[in-house]
Amino acid sequence: MQSLSQRLPSDWRLALAPALSAPSFIQLQQRLAAAYAAGESIYPEANQLFKAFELCALDKVKVVILGQDPYHGPGQAHGLSFSVPDGLPFPPSLRNIFKELESDLGIPAPNSGNLERWAAQGVLLLNSILSVQAQAAGSHRSWGWEPFTDAVLAAVSKQQNRVVFLLWGNFAIQKAGIIDSNKHLVLTAPHPSPLSAYKGWWGSKPFSQTNKWLINQGQSAILW
Repeated sequence: MQSLSQRLPSDWRLALAPALSAPSFIQLQQRLAAAYAAGESIYPEANQLFKAFELCALDKVKVVILGQDPYHGPGQAHGLSFSVPDGLPFPPSLRNIFKELESDLGIPAPNSGNLERWAAQGVLLLNSILSVQAQAAGSHRSWGWEPFTDAVLAAVSKQQNRVVFLLWGNFAIQKAGIIDSNKHLVLTAPHPSPLSAYKGWWGSKPFSQTNKWLINQGQSAILW
């Protein structure tokens, strides 16, 4: 298995160099390589672990949507938080995201839950944990992903200006302290999962708030 660090695009690899050389990341690489080599059911496939970074260069990031860990059902996870490949049914959280999008901006749910179209516009679809064991949500929580993805948030906060960070759910909201709120907009809301959406996800209007702020900062709106 090609080393994890070599799978990252060069711009991200440069920005994240200290995190990539940390003992926690080295151990993560070794553990993942062994698991994939042993044929364990891990999602996403190894070649999709860093798709979010491949589709959204560091200097193009305008919005960060932070999830927790990948979907753990067969074929669902493909390296972008909340997204599923073309042709798959919408998981409950994604269904609720599209419902809020329609309520917020009048945009009906699309035919596909593949969010690559968002990534292409500068939306970094990041999870805090980038891999998961099949049918076991949160199973890679202790594997060493969090220091790496914390470093991703810190790099975006430091190197970019006027980024909107959408932190959905308590797990993501705990990362707010990494972000410089003096130059970025941090929007928090309950997680869109049916387990917590009733706590304030409905009516949170993240999409219109994001676009309004981007436009006020002289940037183009996201075509959600």
